[in-house]
Amino acid sequence: MPTFSDRENAFENKFAHDAETQFKIDARTNKLLGIWAAEILGKTGDDVDAYILEVIKSDFEEAGNEDVVRKVAGDLAGKSDADTVRDKLAELGIIAAEQITSGS
Repeated sequence: MPTFSDRENAFENKFAHDAETQFKIDARTNKLLGIWAAEILGKTGDDVDAYILEVIKSDFEEAGNEDVVRKVAGDLAGKSDADTVRDKLAELGIIAAEQITSGS
């Protein structure tokens, strides 16, 4: 019979795994959003990669997605608004979760 300590360790391991998976999903979502926005902005080549990194880094400013929404909506000024960016972020979050959980 598992002891309390075994169950506690299993819970902690699951929590750590779930947190790591969510971090990967968030990073993939931001990458996909960066690709989407870079295309709208007409970026190509290395500029796309650099922009994706900017979007990913912007997510570390505060908890939640509003820092990313602010950055991308600001960059897309006149081409897209914050609500559209939020909608795209939600849509891409589903795709990112599928990619990460399927191992793509």
